[in-house]
Amino acid sequence: MSDAAQLRIDDKEIDLPVVVGTEDEKAIDVSQLRAQTGLITLDEGYVNTGATTSAITFLDGEQGVLRYRGYPIEVLAQHCDFIETSYLLIYGELPTQQQLEAFRNSLRRHTMLHEDMKAFYNGFPRDAHPMAILSSVVGALSTFYQDSLDPHSEEQVQVSIFRLIAKLPTIAAFSYKKSIGQPFIYPRNDLSYCQNFLQMMFAVPSEPYELDPDFVDALNLLLIVHADHEQNCSTSTVRMVGSSNANLFASVSAGICALWGPLHGGANQACVEML
Repeated sequence: MSDAAQLRIDDKEIDLPVVVGTEDEKAIDVSQLRAQTGLITLDEGYVNTGATTSAITFLDGEQGVLRYRGYPIEVLAQHCDFIETSYLLIYGELPTQQQLEAFRNSLRRHTMLHEDMKAFYNGFPRDAHPMAILSSVVGALSTFYQDSLDPHSEEQVQVSIFRLIAKLPTIAAFSYKKSIGQPFIYPRNDLSYCQNFLQMMFAVPSEPYELDPDFVDALNLLLIVHADHEQNCSTSTVRMVGSSNANLFASVSAGICALWGPLHGGANQACVEML
């Protein structure tokens, strides 16, 4: 097969490069089309358009294939936890034991929320949708952590990554506790990521909370499977907002709003309600 596609417009013929992916999937690169012809492409809803090249995830829903950085999801689910998988997605390779422990320690340092952020929850109605609370509080992180807002600073972006991964379970758990009228449960850094989230969600101050290993394992698998799904709606939203040089908290907050939609993450909510 030729490495270029030919496009004829009136009496002009131009070559468009054919890009071949790691799974032998093919795409036509139209990035120079306007420069060469003055024309653009129209693809409403990005139905047949790839927004970028990526080496992070390969997904084929029809064939049931999901790979992160080339690793089959079945292998990662069997041998890794969510934090290891996150490291793989972010940095491109599985961590050594030393790298993994350093990554875990960096997350443990950022699990708590600023105490003043608790006041946000008092401003929401008790029956507020958790995604509305989540996007609002994540966006507000930029007002409390102004030392890590520069998207051009590798060090500041790194700190923002740690803060987002570490604080999102706390933000989500506080939202749930607010909805049922129970006191907030603070994070415990002696627990694993999934253990900590479950104890913040379901523990109460009046009695000890026993973690069910099956629930911990199920949550870990759920997070791994949902960790990345190529250029979906929420991922594309984060990239679009980030392209304006918005800080990472603002970009992820916008992505959460996209995830809320019933044709995206909201579909999971519909399934739960149906069941």
